[in-house]
Amino acid sequence: MTRHPAKLCPMRVILFTGKGGVGKTTVAASTAVRAARAGRRTLIMSTDPAHSLADAFEVVIGDTPSEIIPNLWAQQIDAQERLEENWREIQDYMVQVMNWAGTETIQAEELTVIPGIDEIFALIDVKTHVESGAYDVVLVDCAPTAETLRLLSLPDIMNWYIERIFPVQRRVVKAVRPLVSRTTNLPIAGDKVFAAVERLHRNLDAVRHILADEAMSSVRLVVNPEKMVIAEARRTYTYLGLFGYRVDAIVVNRILPTDVTDPYFGKWKDIQAEHLATVHESFEPVPILEARLFDREMVGVGLLEEMSDEVYGDRQATSVLYVDDPIQVEKRGGGYVLRMKLPFIAGGDLDVHRRGEELVVRVGPYKRNLLLPQTLKRLSVRGASLVDEHLEIAFERSPDGEPTEGADR
Repeated sequence: MTRHPAKLCPMRVILFTGKGGVGKTTVAASTAVRAARAGRRTLIMSTDPAHSLADAFEVVIGDTPSEIIPNLWAQQIDAQERLEENWREIQDYMVQVMNWAGTETIQAEELTVIPGIDEIFALIDVKTHVESGAYDVVLVDCAPTAETLRLLSLPDIMNWYIERIFPVQRRVVKAVRPLVSRTTNLPIAGDKVFAAVERLHRNLDAVRHILADEAMSSVRLVVNPEKMVIAEARRTYTYLGLFGYRVDAIVVNRILPTDVTDPYFGKWKDIQAEHLATVHESFEPVPILEARLFDREMVGVGLLEEMSDEVYGDRQATSVLYVDDPIQVEKRGGGYVLRMKLPFIAGGDLDVHRRGEELVVRVGPYKRNLLLPQTLKRLSVRGASLVDEHLEIAFERSPDGEPTEGADR
């Protein structure tokens, strides 16, 4: 794998995530202060339901961007308000159907809020800010890793539903509406509901393109030198690759300083040294950034700026620090190979099969449906194997010229 030089791009979106309690909010906030001090119009926004940005900056932060210092704005998204704005028309129709079936309105309203749907609308705010042109940098303080992975997979999953199932539903509704209206009072979705779904589809598609843009967006994983934290980061790294998101840095936070010589901490320093070695072995050539354990809480603009100097040194905090392609297609012999970067997995965690024009890849609890490019649609899957932290799927033309389906691994 080749390390690419860091590069600065006109517009940047950086997502920070990590296991709960590792200090990701502090790292994200310190990055925001550094970007603002460098003269870049910076917005930091929180999608974590347990917001802590206000605590990090020691100021009041609301649902709309508010200025913290020159060139720096902060926002803690109100998920419920976004739900009302983006889901209300669809929800109202679903409630009508449930009322028709005998469900009480309050129960129906609870049942029609799909788990995680409010998090999707936080992502739509990212799209809105990027398209506004008001900022040079948008930093996202995400929820802990499990919630972040669900958040980042939702646009892909919902787009699959909307692109394949929704058009069929709309045609069926249009055909049966006259008949149903004459024979029953069952509520039928109208154009207003379908327009709301289409609007959601457009927004999610735009979000997906923004987050998958290697020149604009990347993820930074924040870890502590602890066994369980590193193990979760490794899993997160794999799942991010599954959905095509790029990690451009690992930030190891709260490392015991070398000038701590108290014998009580001697064993802890040895343990941390072992874990740091694991981090380097696991993630290089992705840059490994380090921050020591400070002797105080790093809150307020002044201390956050000190924190950013510790993390980034002489680096540009908003540069693309590393570029890698999680998914590639290359020609080999008479066929093609689709390579997907999936480190830290065993064969038992993986399932790959072809279904029509889609390739279905499951890694652990996460599944992705990849719509194959035109070149591969005409070919059959001939095998799948793990090679140097990559899943390699071979495509060749079948003897009869017809692509075949079925399980491949």
